[in-house]
Amino acid sequence: MSSGDADSGDGGDLGSKPVVNRGIARGRGNSNRMGNALRAKSSPELLGGFDGLNFHDQRYANGGNQFSVEPPDQGLCAGNGFVMESVNDVLAIYSSAGNKLVGPVDLNTFYNYPAAINRSTGAYGPSITDPSCYYDQDTKRWFQVVLTLDRIGTTSALSGTNHLDIAVSQTADPTGAWTIYHLPVQNNGTQGTPDHGCQGGFCLGDYPHIGADANAIFLTTNEFALFGDGFNGAQIYAISKQGLVNGAASINVVLFNGGDPSIPAPAFTVWPAISSGGQHAAAHGGTEYLLSSDAVFYDSGTSNTIWLWSVSNTSAIDTTPAAVALNVSSIAVQEYSVPSSLAHQKPGSTPLRDCFALTGCAPTYLGYPNIVYPAPRDLAVNDSRMQQVSYANGKVWGTLDTDVLLGDGSHGSGINYFVINPNSSVLFANGTLSLPDANLTYGAAAVTQSGRGVIAFTVVGPNDHPSAGYASLDAKIGAGDVHIAAAGAGPWDGFTGIPYLGGDRPRWGDYGAAAADGNTIWLASEYIAQTCTLAQYLTPPLFQCGGTRGALGNWATRISAIGL
Repeated sequence: MSSGDADSGDGGDLGSKPVVNRGIARGRGNSNRMGNALRAKSSPELLGGFDGLNFHDQRYANGGNQFSVEPPDQGLCAGNGFVMESVNDVLAIYSSAGNKLVGPVDLNTFYNYPAAINRSTGAYGPSITDPSCYYDQDTKRWFQVVLTLDRIGTTSALSGTNHLDIAVSQTADPTGAWTIYHLPVQNNGTQGTPDHGCQGGFCLGDYPHIGADANAIFLTTNEFALFGDGFNGAQIYAISKQGLVNGAASINVVLFNGGDPSIPAPAFTVWPAISSGGQHAAAHGGTEYLLSSDAVFYDSGTSNTIWLWSVSNTSAIDTTPAAVALNVSSIAVQEYSVPSSLAHQKPGSTPLRDCFALTGCAPTYLGYPNIVYPAPRDLAVNDSRMQQVSYANGKVWGTLDTDVLLGDGSHGSGINYFVINPNSSVLFANGTLSLPDANLTYGAAAVTQSGRGVIAFTVVGPNDHPSAGYASLDAKIGAGDVHIAAAGAGPWDGFTGIPYLGGDRPRWGDYGAAAADGNTIWLASEYIAQTCTLAQYLTPPLFQCGGTRGALGNWATRISAIGL
């Protein structure tokens, strides 16, 4: 979700990104699983870390011709001595020592589009959202993917057409030139797309994520109606890797429609696996694995099933793409649930909320009416959709958020993890990582070729400002203790926490990210890196608190390196 800023002369525009029903949960879970993990007293595995992109970077990139956007939704990839992070809606490239080499570059500029909003003329550019990236060890190339929605001219109105924009580096150096491809995903029979009959005439390729095997790049989306109601199932796109790397004018793409009635699984957030270090499944002519969950489809909000998808014969993508095949099977797992509560935060300074509560402050400085609401506002944890998936050491690894009971009897969020033998569907490890006094949310796991993994997540609760946390993951013993890579400095204080301004949905994130690079795992976690008072917030330059935040938000990200 994004917002205009009244101080910037854009009329206080709201909703520059589409507002669609991205969730399909019919109920919330009601777990009886208790938080039982330990907080580690030290972090011997932490090699180092640095602050990544933040709200200030997002809002003031491209000369300030940006919207206020939250949540950030991190993409992270690493290799060849570089680390690349992209969020809604900026990108930066660092050396592995943490030195910023490029950025922050707004994604509209990166993809060669006009600015998101020209604050001098009021002209709108395309709306870009949901970034993710991947470094491919096989080809020594970087892949950066976003969903882009076209507008009617330079107005704020959406035209209906939308596409996955795929940027491919031309060398192993991501600071150099890129080639950009556009894959239409409105799936209404135009621009070579199939017609999926979405209400209102246009489908939306929401929530794209990237995976890869030896032969193909895989992009998956959740397909909703853009101008109406309805969910059409996840879409799986298999794209020739060599075609993308070679800069071919025409590239083979195979689409599997997860909403097809012949597919037995409920297809929602079917996340493709990333293979670390060029390690791929070679069976059946080359195989890509994907995972999904299904608790959101049940009124109870609970399930003891996840789904293992496989796309086989991927070696045929360049010659006989029709021979690429999709299969799916169910796996019985420990029960998991859609988290039933928002996350409490540790109290602290919330100048945006204080300005809205103070008579005359919000109307004078922000252009919005006053409203009083409790501070700090509870923030939203994830639902139980599958998060980042890896294929490493011959196994498939994944995580999702689940409902847990905290030590005081209230409900919170923990992380369920899975380590699967894809040949037999046998579980090597399956459990829940949780704390008795805090929420763990938006888990993302990466795994080395030797089978040693790390889960990144946000830690937040009554005694914790939103913090960057992590835990080890092993196929034999499961998840380890909870470490804090960077403690939050204050509460989240963003515009989606304002009941009428953010649609009463206090957004924290949609996903985090992690990437394996040899024996190092890089983590990207959303956290709060700053705190300031209302007086500091209103000190010129207004709202920036020394360059640490913007008028309508204060999210930040932390990039950490874990040695294994």
